Amino acid sequence: MTDPNAIQPSELDQLPDRDPEETAEWQASLDAVTKAAGPHRAAYLMRRTLERAEGAGIALPKLLETDYVNSIPTSAEPAVPGDEALEQRITAWNRWNAAAMVTRGSKYGVGGHIATFASAAWLYETGFNHFFKGKEQDGSGDQLYIQGHASPGIYARAFLDGRLNEEQLDNFRREAAGNGLPSYPHPRRLPWLWEFPTVSMGLGPLSAIYQARFNRYLANRGIKDTAGSHVWAFLGDGEMDEPESTAALALAAREELDNLTFVINCNLQRLDGPVRANFKIVQELEAQFRGAGWNVVKTLWGTAWDELFQLDTTGALVRRLRQVPDAQIQTYQTRDAAYIRQDFFGGDPALVEMAKLLSDDKILECFHLSRGGHEARKVFAAYKAAVEHKGAPTVILAQTVKGHTLGEGFASKNANHQMKKLSVDEFKNMRDLLELPIKDSDFVDGVVPYGHPGADSPEVRYLQERRAALGGPAPARRVHPVAPLPAPAQKAFASFDKGSGSQNVATTMAFVRLVKDLVRDKETGKRWVPIVPDEARTFGMESLFPSLGIYSPKGQTYEPVDRDQLMYYKEAKNGQILNEGITEAGSMADFIAASTSYATHGEAMIPFYIFYSMFGWQRTADQMWQLGDQLGRGFLVGATAGRTTLTGEGLQHADGHSPVIAATNPAALSYDPAFAYEVATIVKDGLRRMYGEAAPGEDQNVFYYLTVYNEPMPQPAKPSVDRIDEGIVKGLYRFNTAESAGITPPANAPRIQLLGSGTAIHWALKAQQLLAEEWGVAADVWSATSWSELRRDALEADEALLRGEERVPFVRQALQGAEGPVLAVSDYMRQVPDQIAQWVEQDWSSLGADGFGLSDTREAARRHFGVDAESIVVAALAQLAKRGEVKATAVKEAREQYGL
Repeated sequence: MTDPNAIQPSELDQLPDRDPEETAEWQASLDAVTKAAGPHRAAYLMRRTLERAEGAGIALPKLLETDYVNSIPTSAEPAVPGDEALEQRITAWNRWNAAAMVTRGSKYGVGGHIATFASAAWLYETGFNHFFKGKEQDGSGDQLYIQGHASPGIYARAFLDGRLNEEQLDNFRREAAGNGLPSYPHPRRLPWLWEFPTVSMGLGPLSAIYQARFNRYLANRGIKDTAGSHVWAFLGDGEMDEPESTAALALAAREELDNLTFVINCNLQRLDGPVRANFKIVQELEAQFRGAGWNVVKTLWGTAWDELFQLDTTGALVRRLRQVPDAQIQTYQTRDAAYIRQDFFGGDPALVEMAKLLSDDKILECFHLSRGGHEARKVFAAYKAAVEHKGAPTVILAQTVKGHTLGEGFASKNANHQMKKLSVDEFKNMRDLLELPIKDSDFVDGVVPYGHPGADSPEVRYLQERRAALGGPAPARRVHPVAPLPAPAQKAFASFDKGSGSQNVATTMAFVRLVKDLVRDKETGKRWVPIVPDEARTFGMESLFPSLGIYSPKGQTYEPVDRDQLMYYKEAKNGQILNEGITEAGSMADFIAASTSYATHGEAMIPFYIFYSMFGWQRTADQMWQLGDQLGRGFLVGATAGRTTLTGEGLQHADGHSPVIAATNPAALSYDPAFAYEVATIVKDGLRRMYGEAAPGEDQNVFYYLTVYNEPMPQPAKPSVDRIDEGIVKGLYRFNTAESAGITPPANAPRIQLLGSGTAIHWALKAQQLLAEEWGVAADVWSATSWSELRRDALEADEALLRGEERVPFVRQALQGAEGPVLAVSDYMRQVPDQIAQWVEQDWSSLGADGFGLSDTREAARRHFGVDAESIVVAALAQLAKRGEVKATAVKEAREQYGL
C-alpha cells in the first residue's frame, strides 16, 4: 500500500529519473545510515558528499552552512615565515601603546576605544607583517579599509615604526592645536596616513567592493595595471547589520573580484551587547556570503582546541558548538571551569566523559583565551588561502574576544565599547601578561607610560624590514606627482555660448551634450567616468552606449535585442560607462573610487555621476560626506531637479531641498545653473580647479554638484556682460536690466531686483515683462548660479574681518548700487536663497517651493507653491508697496487679476 504522506518524485524534481532503481538504492542507504548511526551521521555524510561534488565541479546548490569549526584544520596550516617571537613582541608593544594612548587621553574627556583593537590585533599584525603591500613599488599597493574603532592600534604601530611620536599620541583626538591625531581614519585630517574613512559603519564594506571593481575597470580599460593590488576590508560582525555592508555582495561575486578580501572580526559583540544573543552570527554570515557566491574561510578556534576535537570521536563537541548561542559563548568567557563543565559539557554523556579528561586550566584556556583570530598561524593560513583563491572574493570570519589581553574587567563585557581607560593595576597585569619590560617606577604620578623597545631594537628593525619587503609603510596615502591634465579644446565649451536659437533644450540635455564632446577629447576623453544608476535613457544618455560602451568584465556574451538600432545597448570589457543597477549607494561608491584614483593609483580620472536629484543627497548624503573626507574630485549632477519641474511624478520625486543638504558639506561646490552656457562655464572651471592649474590658495580637493532640469526651454546666447564668467563661478551676475531686455519703463518707474536660480529664472523673466507692461515697474533679472558659494564667500569675509582684514563679500559687491529691493526665487525651499540674506544691503524677500511635492502639471505646481511669474509679480508689488513706491491697492488688484 502506498504511503499517502510520502513525497512523490514529481514533487521533488521535474527532471525525469533515468534510473529509478539506482535512486532508490541511494535513498535506502541514507535511511540505513540514519537508522544505524543516527541522523547526525547521516547529515555528516550528506555534507561531505555535497562538498565532494562541489570540489569536482558538479553543478549542485552550494552548501550554505558548515560546522562551527575552522575551515582550515591545523594539519593543513602552512608554516608562518619570519620570526614568530619578534612578531609576538611587536604585537604586545602595539597592544600596550594603543591602550595607553586612549587611557592617557581620558583625562581630557575626549574618549576613544580600547576593546576593538585588543580583539583584532593579530588580524592587523599578520597582514602588516606578511600580506599588505605598500605603495613604493607600483605606486598603488593594497587598499586597506581599517575598522574605525581600531585606529589606536594603527597609531601605535606607526609609533613603533617611527612615523609618529609621543606628542602626537598624547594629542589623540585633540587636533585643534596642531600635531594631533584624528579619532578615526580621516584622510582629510591625516592625509599622509589614512586612505579611506570607514567609521560611518557600512560604508567601508560597500566602498571596498566598488574599489576592487574600479581597480579591474582601470585595468580592463588599459589605464593602469592593477593586478598587484588587493583590497582588504576590516569589519565588525555588528557592522554587518548595516544594509550597505551587504548591499553589493552579489556584484563582487558576479564580477569574480578575487582581488578583494573581507576580514570580519567576529568578537560576537556590538556596541551595547551581543550581536546575535540567541543565535550565531558567524553561521548567519557564512550562509549569507556563501549564498552570494563568496569563498568563506572560518577561523574560529585556536590550537588549544585541537585536543578537544581529537577527543570528539562521536561529533558531540561539534554538535554542541553549533547549538550554543553567541551570548552563552560570551558568558563562558567570564565564568569558571565548574560552570563551563556543567553548562557546556553536562548535557551530553559523550561530552561529560570528554570533560573528565580535561583539567580546569585546559578548559579555561580554551574558553577564555583560545580563538582563531588571536593566533598568527591561524590568521596567516586564512589570509594565504584568501589571496590564493581565484574566481571569487573571500570573506574571513575570524572569532575573537573583545577586550582580549585587557584583563577580566574588559574581556567580553557588554559595556567594554564604552570603557575608555584601564587602572594602573590593570596595566601592570597587562604588562605581566604581555611580558613587556616596563618597570613599576615608569608609572610616574599614576600616569601609564608609552613603551618602545628602541629605534635600533630587533623588533623595530624586523618591522621595518618586513614593510620594506612588502613595498613600504602601510597604511599610507600617497598623492603621486601627476602633471595637470591639459584643458579640453575650447570649442566644446564655446558652442554653448551661441544659445539654442529656436530649439528648446533642457539643461540636463545640455550637460549630456557637453560630456559627449568632452569624452571625444584626444588628451582627456578617456579619463571621463560616466556613472548612472539605470536611468541613462531618462537623461538622454543612450547615445553614449554604442560609442563609449557599458563596462562589463564579461564583455557582451549575448546579442542585444536592439542590435539593429543606431543606439544599441553595447556592453564591453573596456566599456567606459558604469551603468549600475538601481543603486544610488553603489553608484556613489563607484564615484568615490573614481574620484580618488589620483591618489590611490596616481591616475586622475574625471567621474560624473548623474542621478535623479531627489535620490542623491537625500539618500546618500553620508557617502557624499565620505567623498569629501576622502578628498574626492569630480562632478555630481542632480538631474530632473526642482520641486515643480518634474511633471506628474509627485512627492517622492520632487526635489526641493538638495541644495540645502549640499550646502552643509564643506567640500561641495553647489551650483544651480539656469542656462546651457552657465553649465559649460562651471564645468570648464571645475576641470581647471580640480584637474588643471588651480589658482593660489584654491583647494583642489573639492567636488561639484550641479542641478539640471528636464524642462525644455530656449537657451539664450551668453550675454556680453562684464566679467560674466567670474559671476557665474562665484554665484551671481546680472543677466539683464529692464532696458537691455527691450523694456522702456516710465520715467522714475519703481525698480526691483529679481534674483533667480535654475529654471526659476524663466519665471523671473516673464515676471519682468508683466511688471513693466501691466504695473509700470522696472525689474532687473540676475542669475544666481550658486547661493551656497555666495554664502561661503561671505562667511570667509566675516572671518577675515575678525582677523582685522577688510573684505567685501562678492554678493555685496555685485549688488552694489542696484536700485530697489531684492526678491529671490528658486524651485527649492526658501531656505536655499535665504542663505545670503544677511549680506544683502537692499531690502530682502524670497519665494520658494516649501513643503511636500505633489503630482500635477508644472504650471499647477508652481501656482500651488506660489513661485510662478504671476506670484513673483504680486510679491514684487508687495515689496514696493512697503516702501511706498507703488500703491497698496496694486497688490490686491494683482492678486485678484491673476487669481491668486
